[in-house]
Amino acid sequence: MNKARKSFLRTGWGRALKVFLLLYGIVGIALYYGQDALLLHPKAVDRNVKYDFGQPYTEVNLPYDKQTNLNIIEFQVKDDTLPKGVVLYFHGNKDNISRYASCATDFTGKGYEVWMLDYPGFGKSTGPLTEQKLYDYALQVYKLARSRWKPAQITLYGRSLGTGIAAQLAAVRDCKRLILESPWFSLESVARHYFPIYPLSTMLHYHFPTNKYLPDVTAPIAIFHGSSDRLIPYSNAARLKPLLKSGDEFITIDGGGHNDLHDFLPFRQALTRVLE
Repeated sequence: MNKARKSFLRTGWGRALKVFLLLYGIVGIALYYGQDALLLHPKAVDRNVKYDFGQPYTEVNLPYDKQTNLNIIEFQVKDDTLPKGVVLYFHGNKDNISRYASCATDFTGKGYEVWMLDYPGFGKSTGPLTEQKLYDYALQVYKLARSRWKPAQITLYGRSLGTGIAAQLAAVRDCKRLILESPWFSLESVARHYFPIYPLSTMLHYHFPTNKYLPDVTAPIAIFHGSSDRLIPYSNAARLKPLLKSGDEFITIDGGGHNDLHDFLPFRQALTRVLE
């Protein structure tokens, strides 16, 4: 190290640079090794526990391989009428199906069955969890639905984390429609909002590039996003608008946050219209 560099490092600016580089390294290491804990907040449930959702349902355990069991809850319509179809609901990054079960009535009350999948580590599901595995598991649920329903009777619904999964599935399989609640342009773009100075394209284990999947979706698309979402900024989701085709919708819920869109009447009214 030459004298000029040594002299600089002894100055206030030099000491500040050393502190910055140290913090940059610490945060970067924590981000790389702790990103799964930042992104995923599962809550496991013993497989012997009986759920009480307060609505009719059937529990299905779908063996995927020796390590993996996919737990699926099939919420049924409340009367004896023939269901119009099924909604495959891919939930967010917290807890398990119990957190999202109340949303099933948005669909069962309109004549649709709702199938919710818990990802491995969530609820009673077990096995490895990677981005590709999540896509593979979603496809297995779709194949199960196809044993009973035609593509024109299958609606794919993603919420938050689940929007990336639902979008990828809709890009490779036919369905009646794709509905996304509080999506991102891509996970990387959201992470860059919080960690703008890191090489995230190489650091992240998950990417969920919704922006790459939507152009391949031939089914009608409806996107809901709250204008006051502080987790996935509205501006981030709005970048998806140019990717929508004629007839698709981007529906803004004024004042809506990330987890409360169901509390807004305009959301419920628009969802009813979209499902018709």
